[in-house]
Amino acid sequence: MNLTIKGIATAALALLLSYSYSAKQAVALPQKINHPVTIAKSQPLTDTLIVPGERVGPITPTTTKQDLIKLFGASHLVDKTISGAEGIGSFAATELKLSQGRSLLVVWSDNTRTKPLDVRNLGSAWKTREGIGVGISLNELRKKLGNFKLYGLGWDYGGTILLDSSKLSRYQGKLILRVDGAANASEKFPNDYQAVSGDGTFSSSNSHWKPLGIRLTEIIVTLNPSEQ
Repeated sequence: MNLTIKGIATAALALLLSYSYSAKQAVALPQKINHPVTIAKSQPLTDTLIVPGERVGPITPTTTKQDLIKLFGASHLVDKTISGAEGIGSFAATELKLSQGRSLLVVWSDNTRTKPLDVRNLGSAWKTREGIGVGISLNELRKKLGNFKLYGLGWDYGGTILLDSSKLSRYQGKLILRVDGAANASEKFPNDYQAVSGDGTFSSSNSHWKPLGIRLTEIIVTLNPSEQ
């Protein structure tokens, strides 16, 4: 009889230990499954469309720094302070570092980083519906904009396109496009370079642009123009 009771007790203990072990496994298993989910907070960026005045991909006039963290992950963001045009003033900014031409810089209205003034330093992956993106040539721009006027090279506003003189005048105040010549253009073609330099305006059909290798080098998308 004692042997039978002992056997029953041993079996019960074994069952209890087995249940306890299984319970620990049941608790631990979800932790292992959920662990990658807590790390992978950001999603790959697939939307690289520029809609002037409205959005740059998922970045809109109401996007905050915290929204950027949720969208892309804190490891891809670097806070900076940049100078204004002609060195006047300074602005809080956040750089988004992504591969394959998707990087950009968000400039904020103040240090709270809760309202974006504009988005700039856009990589080559970003394009408008018209196909305007960094790197396209002056000839390609003329196909999309028609003949237009732009400021001369060699100063703070050099190469800025006057959109109100183009087919895309509706983007005036919402989009800033700037062009520049090839790195050695001023040395190789000094006469042509000087002929289209300075704070005057020039036609995009001016023959002096042709040898300079003019391309679109900067896009700035204004999101909250009233804040500037």
